[in-house]
Amino acid sequence: MAHMRSVVWGPAEFVGLPPRWLMVEGILAGTLGAGAIVGTTVVGVWTGRPSLANGEAGLACAVALVLYLLLVRAGRALVGIVAVIAAFLALQAPQAAAGVLLAAEGRVQPVVVTSVEAGRAAGNGRGRYLCSVVDPDGAPLTVRIWRGCGRATRPGDALAVLYDPKGRVAPRGLGVGTTPTGPLRDLAPWVVALVAGSAVAVVRSFRLSSPPEPAGR
Repeated sequence: MAHMRSVVWGPAEFVGLPPRWLMVEGILAGTLGAGAIVGTTVVGVWTGRPSLANGEAGLACAVALVLYLLLVRAGRALVGIVAVIAAFLALQAPQAAAGVLLAAEGRVQPVVVTSVEAGRAAGNGRGRYLCSVVDPDGAPLTVRIWRGCGRATRPGDALAVLYDPKGRVAPRGLGVGTTPTGPLRDLAPWVVALVAGSAVAVVRSFRLSSPPEPAGR
């Protein structure tokens, strides 16, 4: 049972508080992992490189963090938790990065609603409304807008959207109080969770002795 606990949760072979250098190593690993996941996506969106902007590079960074934890022989359960958090962060980062770009460099454009559709209900029971819109020249946007589109919105109503003049990201409805740091702030809880999970995994991987040799050797 002791061996099983060591494999699943890590041996944590220290008495009292863990060594300070081990805590620093764990926090540094999580911070670098989270920074790489979010940073590569932001750079990809800003430079217009789909391979970085669509989250694939972020997933690669998540895999690298997981491999590091496996290399230090962290507990398998903790590695799994970190892997799930890192993957979710990598999948959420593209939307946040696009929001940062639009908030910083986007232009406001008026559009006209052509149809309104009730979206799927969210966890709080209130569904989003999705508006199909056309620009002032009558060309339809390829995406439907939900920010600013509500129950009272009707075809023919005017909305405002944020769009990137360089076409790096899709336009989106103009939200109230949009700030350049707002979208990334939504990722903060997941970044904190990833750093904390990585730190615990590294700290609990500490061994005073080398792992036992397999029987028969």
